[in-house]
Amino acid sequence: MSATAPYAGPSPIRRPVAAAALLAALVSLVFGLLLAGAGPASAHAALTGSDPQDGAVVDTAPKEVTLSFSEAIAVGDDSIRVLDPSGKRADTEAEPRDLSEGSTVRYGVALHSGLPDGTYTVAWQAISADSHPISGAFTFSIGAPSETTVALSSQEAGGGPVGVVYDIARYAAYGGFVLLVGGSAFVLICWRGGASALPMQRLVVRGWLTLTAATLVMLLLRNPYTGSGKFSDAFDLAGLQSVLDTKPGAALVSRLLLLGAAALFIAVLFGTYARREDEREKKDLTFGLAVGGGVVAAGIAATWAMSEHASTGIQASIAMPVDVAHLLAVAAWLGGLASLLVALYRTPDIGSAAVRRFSAVAFSSVVVLAATGIYQSWRQVGSWSALTGTRYGQLLIIKVALIAVLLAVAWFSRRWTGRLTDTAVASSGGKEEAAEENTAPAAPDEASDDVAPERAAQLARQRAVLTATKKKRIRDADPERSGLRRSVLVEAAVAVVLLAVTTMLTSTEPGRTEEEAAGGATAATAPAADGPVNLSMPFDTGGRNGKGTVRIDIDPGRTGSNDLHVWIDGSDGEPMDVPELKLALTLESKDIGPLPVVPDRLAEGHWTASGVQIPMAGDWKVDVTVRTSDIDQVTIDKNAKIG
Repeated sequence: MSATAPYAGPSPIRRPVAAAALLAALVSLVFGLLLAGAGPASAHAALTGSDPQDGAVVDTAPKEVTLSFSEAIAVGDDSIRVLDPSGKRADTEAEPRDLSEGSTVRYGVALHSGLPDGTYTVAWQAISADSHPISGAFTFSIGAPSETTVALSSQEAGGGPVGVVYDIARYAAYGGFVLLVGGSAFVLICWRGGASALPMQRLVVRGWLTLTAATLVMLLLRNPYTGSGKFSDAFDLAGLQSVLDTKPGAALVSRLLLLGAAALFIAVLFGTYARREDEREKKDLTFGLAVGGGVVAAGIAATWAMSEHASTGIQASIAMPVDVAHLLAVAAWLGGLASLLVALYRTPDIGSAAVRRFSAVAFSSVVVLAATGIYQSWRQVGSWSALTGTRYGQLLIIKVALIAVLLAVAWFSRRWTGRLTDTAVASSGGKEEAAEENTAPAAPDEASDDVAPERAAQLARQRAVLTATKKKRIRDADPERSGLRRSVLVEAAVAVVLLAVTTMLTSTEPGRTEEEAAGGATAATAPAADGPVNLSMPFDTGGRNGKGTVRIDIDPGRTGSNDLHVWIDGSDGEPMDVPELKLALTLESKDIGPLPVVPDRLAEGHWTASGVQIPMAGDWKVDVTVRTSDIDQVTIDKNAKIG
């Protein structure tokens, strides 16, 4: 079908309806992805150890409780709380002391003297160096474990409704940045005529509004997001002041200031620049806008780099500028893609030269994305096991797959771009304009001087609207242009999902950090058993019928509550009853125990004890005391690895 053939595509009414339905489905998919992963934000700093350790039983009350972390954290007055069995504060309620040395990050709180025996709960909450809230809790016991009435909230830091809204605002901020920067770059580099196109102006302005609103929401919700989790605390002035004193708060305020400069850039781009007709002056203004806009865009991108993943961990001085380049490349590619989509659907004037220029910009952006993405992946993942065995690595695989799909669709778009031509459209447009001029009604000769100019202006506007409508209809009938619109629409759909996955990555613990934290925790404990622990120990009390064998099963053979069964067989292999049987568990490497266990007789030669608490994994010594008469008894022992 030639460019001048009658239009046989979808009707003008059905196309917007179909596009709106597709966009609604995309928005639903994005929010589904966000809400599916919008539980508590994964910790980016991890608890690597504590003293006393989780589940430990100590003989005497410690003077303080210390916690060690995998990276730097920010703490406040109530970041570490120690609660006694009744739920009262057992610590002095002072700000945690910084006990860090070298690369070891450690904080401690002092305890009251004379604490009674029982189980104590340690609850902690802090902010990791990459701005994400972290929290957790564990218990230890003095003397022996006891019942505790402490009931901590099941909602982790960064979770709940506040966490959901904060995550949505984070996604909106990325989306607004992409539209603002990518749309502006598209106008300056690819299609300068777009500066006077109303749809392009709306796209960039909406990007600015979205980014500004999302930044304000994040700034207000920062205090409840990292603290109480209550919307009412969003307007707590003291909390807002504390947020402004943090690195994330400073980054958000800096972003708002830079958005003020971006507003001035937009005013010049779509005002003075759009009205400038002298080519030399416009060229000079283009250079000035490109330099100024590039500085502002890099500054806004740096507000993410200075407060999130890139600002902490290895090679931070290299990672932050790399992150800025990555974000700018994303904006140029995806924002330009959105601009091209709007131009193809909403404006009749974009030509093939502008589309080809964007193709070159997109290719350059992909090259930058590949280089910076490989470095970021190595830095955040670090190993093949982290790539496949951590949530961050799995999301990264999904992101790479989406980029591959996006590139495949872009290849088809590039083929359509190569077939584009403006000749037929231009000539057809000229014929239509000539026909309009011949058929347009002329202004009355007898009209008064004050009415004729108004009538002429009205007719000129009508002719302009008709010309634009007919030119758009002719362009829409072009099969190459229609094919390009469809492929770009698919690209935009994939880009929306890609941006959602990228947002989820920013709130997920990097694979390298997760593996290092897991490695540190594993190194402090003994290997876990594969199942129930089975022991067999011969004994001889020295008296008559004093020989036999003790068999012990500890199920499931892991930390926490266990069921313990003891069987005693005589020398003849038959069940053997004894007057007294006692057991004790000791973890000598940690000076824990002996923890007494008094089993109940269940049947002849069979004793059992339920709910036996093993507070920590390790190489435990099991002591068994067997008495066969009033004067004959023996204590035997054997080590068992319990995980």
